Amino acid sequence: MKVLVIEDNDILRDNIVTYLDIKWYKAKWHADYHWAMLEVVNYKPDVIILDLGLGSEEWDGRDICRALREKWDSTPILILTARSLTEQKIEGLNIGADDYMVKPFDYNELIARLEALVRRSMGQKWQIVRVWDIIIDTSSHQVKLSESEVRLSKLEYELFLYMARNIGRALTKQELLEKVWGEYDAFEESRTVDIHIGYLRKKIGAEIIETMRWVGYIIPDTYRHE
Repeated sequence: MKVLVIEDNDILRDNIVTYLDIKWYKAKWHADYHWAMLEVVNYKPDVIILDLGLGSEEWDGRDICRALREKWDSTPILILTARSLTEQKIEGLNIGADDYMVKPFDYNELIARLEALVRRSMGQKWQIVRVWDIIIDTSSHQVKLSESEVRLSKLEYELFLYMARNIGRALTKQELLEKVWGEYDAFEESRTVDIHIGYLRKKIGAEIIETMRWVGYIIPDTYRHE
């Protein structure tokens, strides 16, 4: 998940970017209207964290939100602000924001809200995922290899789907334990991931998932989404 943080408070912004990095998300930031708008086009974030204040007398976060929606940009926007009045929240949502959080906030809740926004925005785009000659239908949870159904356990399915959606990116065991099993305090030497990778390789083909020594696992970037 790629996140664009538009926030002028240096300490808060750096804390958010650092936390996103810890959680394995890519993040860029800007506090300037024009640079932020360019970054949306060039970086193509999956979701935007937007402060309303931004410390400018000429424009604020509301102007950025309005401008993006006027350009028919549908990137999910989460407003993160100290403005807590009900009418301010309503205004933020009415100008095109998808969610609204008030400072101070809980970082785990922030991550959960970002992930929910991205899941919602993907919709049909993520319904069918292709990996080589394998098709994952996320609406029915079916996996087909050359038109033949592959029976996966729930954990095998979740593991394969997460890897497929991060195709071409090296995934550490720790990340997989966190994102698939929800084990945030698991020991790095845990064999859980290795065992389930072995199960998957037997069912979908050993060549699909490559081992990256000292790093983890990767599905090579030879795929397309439908």
